[in-house]
Amino acid sequence: MITASHNPPEYNGYKVYWEDGAQITSPKDQFIMEEVNRISDYTCIQTMEKEEAIQKGLYQEVGQEIDDAYIEELKKQSIHPEVIAKQKDISIVYTPLHGAGNEPVQKILKEMGFTNVFVVPEQEKPDGDFPTVEYPNPEDKKAFALALKWAKQRNAELVLATDPDADRLGVYVKEKETGEYIPLTGNMSAIVILNYLLAEKKKKAEIPQNAAIVKSIVSSTMADAIAKDYGVAVFDVLTGFKYIGEKIKEFEKTKEYTFLFGFEESYGCLVGTHARDKDGVVAVMMLCEAAAYYKEQNSSIEEELQKLYQKYGYYQEETMQVTLKGMDGAKKMQEMIDTLRKEPPKTLGRYKIQRIRDYKEQEILDIETGKKVATGLPKSNVLYYELENSAWCCVRPSGTEPKIKYYVGVRENTSQGAKEQIEKIKADLQNK
Repeated sequence: MITASHNPPEYNGYKVYWEDGAQITSPKDQFIMEEVNRISDYTCIQTMEKEEAIQKGLYQEVGQEIDDAYIEELKKQSIHPEVIAKQKDISIVYTPLHGAGNEPVQKILKEMGFTNVFVVPEQEKPDGDFPTVEYPNPEDKKAFALALKWAKQRNAELVLATDPDADRLGVYVKEKETGEYIPLTGNMSAIVILNYLLAEKKKKAEIPQNAAIVKSIVSSTMADAIAKDYGVAVFDVLTGFKYIGEKIKEFEKTKEYTFLFGFEESYGCLVGTHARDKDGVVAVMMLCEAAAYYKEQNSSIEEELQKLYQKYGYYQEETMQVTLKGMDGAKKMQEMIDTLRKEPPKTLGRYKIQRIRDYKEQEILDIETGKKVATGLPKSNVLYYELENSAWCCVRPSGTEPKIKYYVGVRENTSQGAKEQIEKIKADLQNK
């Protein structure tokens, strides 16, 4: 699949999927690169006319039949479709950000019964130049400017944006008391969907005994606390949804676990196994259903989130990144990680470091005992610090852009306390 997704055009590329429907993992990626590197003369690459490809069964257009089958699979994930009929006029503003989400998102919301869906007209049609946004990424608050303008005019309760290839979802919700629109991070929207899934499936006795969720190592540990409450196993994988897809395949092969939900902090999640990659369309459907259900209970997504914080603690996560372009930048990026590896900090913010996971060395070091155990995950140039009081920090180079990324998570008794501790850790990191 050829796509730049939300990345700048100079980082355009392609995603390769395997027969299970998930993106490739090692060693398939290395085999492909070896084949690419063997090419010395591009005129030797074999080509074929479209007509010949059709005759040989090598070319097939994805049409309505696949679209319809996909929508039907999404509907199977619904838990309370009957509630939507009662709250069908919940006001939703949606933007595909000039990307691929427009038709499938409108179709699933219409077929689920939502009647008050407004699509931002300036951003409805596909346009690879993305004329109305500087950066078509739902993680960027500026990408919501037009959607929020329309939301205020229409008094919308939900404001949604999918990225250009529609695999990620950004969300704003309207706060009841102030009427202000509050952004949800990828972790927050995933937690809303996860809690809705588990709470409502439990009521209907639909949680399998061997149920599991899968998340990336840089995603909110609040998911672990919620899953534990429902007796659901949690698996952490390296960053990249391909590893979540790989886990689904493993579960289906061994039958040891049943996959319920997977997510990454970077606004991508998957409900069900109709796909093996993050799916912004099913995320839209589930979030809107949750909003309708909570509204029927005289509550809202924002209020339900606050209840979760009061129950489990105020979990907050943030990312910080440093861009380092060019060959010198790549060298500097490596030097920064090497320094952290050789001279690990003892504290970050007010928290002591208890364990260091070095995914490159594939080992976890217990600081107090000096004992080392295996990570159990593939080799990757990533450092992860387990801190006191369920806090954590992770450092890794970006896989798609010349950036070094820092991920920070804390759990405190108040929202303000969590924000303060996040800032202290970030300040520490900037001085490392």
